[in-house]
Amino acid sequence: MTTQQHTQASEARAADSGAQASSRFKDRISANRNEQPIDHERVDLLATKAITALTDIIEEEQVSYDEYNALKAWLIKVGEDGEWPLFLDVWLEHAVEEVATSHRDGSKGTIEGPYYVEDAPEHQWNGEMPMRDDEPGTPFQFKSKVTAVDGTPLSGAKLEMWHADEYGLYSQFAPGIPEWNLRATFLANEDGEFDISTIRPAPYQIPTEGACGQLIAAAGWHAWRPAHIHVKVSAPGYELLTAQLYFPGDEHNDDDIASAVKPELMLDPQPAEDGEGEQVQYDFVLDPER
Repeated sequence: MTTQQHTQASEARAADSGAQASSRFKDRISANRNEQPIDHERVDLLATKAITALTDIIEEEQVSYDEYNALKAWLIKVGEDGEWPLFLDVWLEHAVEEVATSHRDGSKGTIEGPYYVEDAPEHQWNGEMPMRDDEPGTPFQFKSKVTAVDGTPLSGAKLEMWHADEYGLYSQFAPGIPEWNLRATFLANEDGEFDISTIRPAPYQIPTEGACGQLIAAAGWHAWRPAHIHVKVSAPGYELLTAQLYFPGDEHNDDDIASAVKPELMLDPQPAEDGEGEQVQYDFVLDPER
């Protein structure tokens, strides 16, 4: 990627990623929306608690009309900027994920985030992530084995992987990047193993030109996410594991804006055996479906 292409991609990323995240989320849930029955008692309980919590804050903090109107204007802008997926995934999803997976005995997971794309092209267990011929970045070899909680290798396992590039940009959410760049689905060998060639991703800031960026600036927060590799690991008869894998030494491991880092998700990269870049072994344990 040239310097000019990188600059153009960075400038357009906030506006593009918000619209893309909203559009893709709506597409993903539209097929299932009519299949889910409405539990009126559950909606009543959750909606009442949410409204009560907000009214309690208003009363406790003596929120003024100016502050209330500023909030109303900001909520409208979140929708106009297409940033509801970004807002919810950054600040709330980590709590939902903890609740949803609290029963598991296998590997720890974490949030999916707003940049997942379904149906990435399939590759064999020892393949290479799709990338440009001149893809910048440190070569990174990811080795893994998927087993059940009883230690049985899962030969039918599937590993979806996606991550940002050397500039912190995701394909399909920033212009000028090939459609499936650094996105792929890998199929395990008979021993449940993977050996994947990719590049080490970079840390990045979540988009800050829109409504979420306004909140970050107003609150005096930072917008950084530590470098990470996204994975979804699945096998017939087992619960889907969604995770992000992190690199030691990143300055934002301890204050990730998305609160998604867990000690169990930390990688341990070592110098590659062939002398080119780094390699790591990180294994997954899947829980049986309940």
